[in-house]
Amino acid sequence: MKKVERQQLIREIIAKSQIERQDDLVAALKEKDVYATQATISRDIKELQLVKVPANDGGYRYALPAQGNIDNQTRLSTELSNNMVSLERQEQFLSIVMRPGNGPVMASLIRQLEIDDVFSVIGDDAGVLIVCRSTDAAINVEKMFRNLIN
Repeated sequence: MKKVERQQLIREIIAKSQIERQDDLVAALKEKDVYATQATISRDIKELQLVKVPANDGGYRYALPAQGNIDNQTRLSTELSNNMVSLERQEQFLSIVMRPGNGPVMASLIRQLEIDDVFSVIGDDAGVLIVCRSTDAAINVEKMFRNLIN
């Protein structure tokens, strides 16, 4: 099976099933006679920009990134307003604490905006670390984020 076909199948599986781990996705593909290694699935997850979101049972599941006509700046504003717990700056670093499960979405949105003052973004389940190009750049990014909060 070609990569494009496998990734389309992954989209379908994610949309219909509660996939919590990469191993679960490998198993779901195997049930459809598609054999892929965990490393391949890991690359697919990254390319598809799948995110982990809270599941109804209290755990987390993979989901497709939100798509639509909403621009990334508006999405960032919404995420900050609805899911940010705190925003702190120290020199050229910004730390954003998010509600659990929202860190990957926030990190992805910040990367997509390609903010000139941002050097790198690292996200985990409930946090985002933004490395800015300078202290002044971090001050600018912090102001921008605070202005986006409704």
